[in-house]
Amino acid sequence: QVQLVDSGGGLVQPGGSLRLSCAASGSTFRINAMDWYRQAPGKQRELVAAVTRAGNTNYADSVKGRFTISRDDAKNTIHLQMNSLKPEDTAVYYCHAQDYISLRGYWGQGTQVTVSS
Repeated sequence: QVQLVDSGGGLVQPGGSLRLSCAASGSTFRINAMDWYRQAPGKQRELVAAVTRAGNTNYADSVKGRFTISRDDAKNTIHLQMNSLKPEDTAVYYCHAQDYISLRGYWGQGTQVTVSS
């Protein structure tokens, strides 16, 4: 009942910036939180940043001070502004949303971020 489309990934040099976007559609009124995860080859998927409906945010220690998660006014789109990118940020980034009634999660298809010189 919720569809997520994430976008904005690409190839960037170390120190550069990218802005990821995730658009949610469907039963968006049932979403209580949206997040960005990332997964590098051979590694576990990890939480990068999260934002609640109330606007509370949290970040992984590895990205704190460099990444910023934000919501649009309709609360159906989130963005991840990534600055001062490092090679270790290279991963597929996935948007995630949780239905507060069923507690089920929804995932975007992922967008590749590659940081390389």
